[in-house]
Amino acid sequence: MTDLDASTLRAAYDAQLRPELPDPLPPGVTVEQDGPLYRVLGLDHRGFLTYRDLGGLSGAALDELIARQVEVFRQRGEAVEWKLASHDEPADLPERLRAAGFVPEDRETVVIGPVAPLSAALPVLPDGVRLREVTGRADLDRIVAMEEAVWGADRSHLADALEREIASDPHSITVVVAEAGETVVSAGWIRYVAGTGFASLWGGSTLPEWRRRGIYRALVVHRARLAAQRDRTLLQVDASDDSRPILERLGFVAVTTTTPYVYTP
Repeated sequence: MTDLDASTLRAAYDAQLRPELPDPLPPGVTVEQDGPLYRVLGLDHRGFLTYRDLGGLSGAALDELIARQVEVFRQRGEAVEWKLASHDEPADLPERLRAAGFVPEDRETVVIGPVAPLSAALPVLPDGVRLREVTGRADLDRIVAMEEAVWGADRSHLADALEREIASDPHSITVVVAEAGETVVSAGWIRYVAGTGFASLWGGSTLPEWRRRGIYRALVVHRARLAAQRDRTLLQVDASDDSRPILERLGFVAVTTTTPYVYTP
């Protein structure tokens, strides 16, 4: 599928990428179903709630579904993310989540683009920078150090999550670092979504002094070439406001937005 009409791409996103369930499940990760909703436990530093749609639930029935999730994670003493898409129904879902104690975090834009033109390009990097595919814990810890330098926050959970994902199925994910000498200046990973024409791109944080040099774009192109090798035709990204303009210049199309609503006991 290569039709770049936004509504067509959004329908493909809903049909093929939602609910966002890890496949295969890494060790220690479990999935529980509650009506149309899935609870993912043990994947990351907090729980995750995902669905394709809510099956027409509204009013008191929807409030009851939300309340059950709050109770589960209250008893676990664990935070949980409800990933809300802007086209989700009913329209008052954000207000109902807030009323139940969920707090919205930064909104991202879901963009989708074709693999073929990107994979035909070559990654162009500044002098002294190289791309390298990595799997080992030492390199994952170096990615965490870079992410913590960029964001000023604890990202230690990231190395654990990526390590388990790689161990579960090394063919379902590729992690790529951009290095200048011994320094990781940027990193991103690609997941090849089983049973679909999609691959999804993640990461992309870059040290401030290395921005605006084409490194992020080179990481996108390199991962598009990996996607082409696995017969994927579309790339999906949950894009920040910083990365969205770059991706749109590369041919990606905005199809919806997503906002993490987080409940913390």
